[in-house]
Amino acid sequence: MKIDQKLKEKIVKNINLTMDKNSDYVDVRYLSSDNSESIMLYNGNLEANDTTFESGIGVRVLYKGAWGFAATSNLDAIETCFSQSFDNAKTASKLVNVPLKMNKKPSHKSKFISPILIDPFEVPLKEKLDFLISLDDKLKEEWILQRVISANFQKKHTYFFSSEGTEVERKLFNVFASINIMALDDEGQMQSRTHDLFTTGKGTRGWEMLIEPDLFSGNIDKIKSELSELTKAPSLEYAKRSVILLPSQAWLQVHETIGHPLELDRILGYELSYAGGSFVDLDSFGKLQYGSKKLNVSAFGGIENSPGSFGFDDEGSPERNYMLIKDGLLVNALTSRAMISEANQKAGKEIFKESGGAARATAFYRAPIDRMTNVNIQPGNDGTLEDIIANTEDGIIVDFPNSWSIGSNREHFHFGCEIAWEVKKGKVTRVLKNPTYQGHTVEFYNSLSAVGDESTWHVGQVNNCGKGEPNQVMQLGHGVPVVKFDNVITGERK
Repeated sequence: MKIDQKLKEKIVKNINLTMDKNSDYVDVRYLSSDNSESIMLYNGNLEANDTTFESGIGVRVLYKGAWGFAATSNLDAIETCFSQSFDNAKTASKLVNVPLKMNKKPSHKSKFISPILIDPFEVPLKEKLDFLISLDDKLKEEWILQRVISANFQKKHTYFFSSEGTEVERKLFNVFASINIMALDDEGQMQSRTHDLFTTGKGTRGWEMLIEPDLFSGNIDKIKSELSELTKAPSLEYAKRSVILLPSQAWLQVHETIGHPLELDRILGYELSYAGGSFVDLDSFGKLQYGSKKLNVSAFGGIENSPGSFGFDDEGSPERNYMLIKDGLLVNALTSRAMISEANQKAGKEIFKESGGAARATAFYRAPIDRMTNVNIQPGNDGTLEDIIANTEDGIIVDFPNSWSIGSNREHFHFGCEIAWEVKKGKVTRVLKNPTYQGHTVEFYNSLSAVGDESTWHVGQVNNCGKGEPNQVMQLGHGVPVVKFDNVITGERK
């Protein structure tokens, strides 16, 4: 759907009028459509079938170094929305300590569309339900007590305009899905196995992604077999040992202990009252040995098929491919234009040269904040999972989180996982239940001893990353290989 020409002219006119009031900068996001559909089956019954639709305009004004924001779903009230945003910025400017700047950028006219073959919103509900029910039928066993299958589809069509003359149109599609089964073990405790829809980083993001067996439905027999083993398995005993993270666990490790601490607004203290701070400070860049030399982490916007690939952020900056951690050394952060201005002013030097394209908003009525894009551990040279196992004397392989506790500044963590496999002298010996591991973030990443090759790498999809006040839920992806850490505290003391 193309933007109405009269609406576009009205937006541009009001941008110019607001700039005539001595504003520093103005931008507008018009979400012509923001659609979501969620379906969930619980033990074969339709538990949820929810659809949402939103549309509206969000206006940001920078005046004397302070932001103002206003939004409306009433397209007849655009002038009022601009006035409210300007008045908010004017009021805020009286309280600002560090005047923000949007250093001038060349204007551009750009377009981005997620790669897609079949629009999931064009697929009949009956076809979606028939597919999910067919999966549930394959899960049915007397010993499996709970079966939960869910799918979520998203489509956003956004137009962006700025006082610099930049215009960006984006059409984004996301597909998320999960299979979860539960059963009682021989001690009467509930055990669980889960498989989430993931991506190899290649391909498209439509309905065709969900029905690709290798990515989703083809894993049913695997998780049933593993759950059966869990019901008879002993618990992991407390010890220090090597921990091998499979990608379905490693993505959350990266998310919580690399992604969040490297969001620049968090480093500057903007999330302290809700999502917490960061152990990283402005003096850490170029100095902090975040991990071993095997740790290479990128913000890679160019992944073809990921919810963290969106072309341009919500202030029109192109999504970039750049290093956050190089050979274990911290070199950059997840940034937006205004946060770079504040950070460099506070540091008294240029730490960050250009935006990382991380300004993102969950809806038209929320202002953009610094958010994760695709934060990835790059593949290494330590071979396949089998190669890493063969080079492990005493360790465990863990998969899929079922609990986590993170320090408020992301300085330490404690994860519980669904399943573990014991490794002794290079061989997998048995399945273990109730595995946990913990550590201090920098110490943990400096114990990184093996990074799997590209064959072990896939993108974990994140549908529910919460941050900001008021809260914003964002989608993103983490490309991760198999990774091994040594001398890690595992299990719980009796």
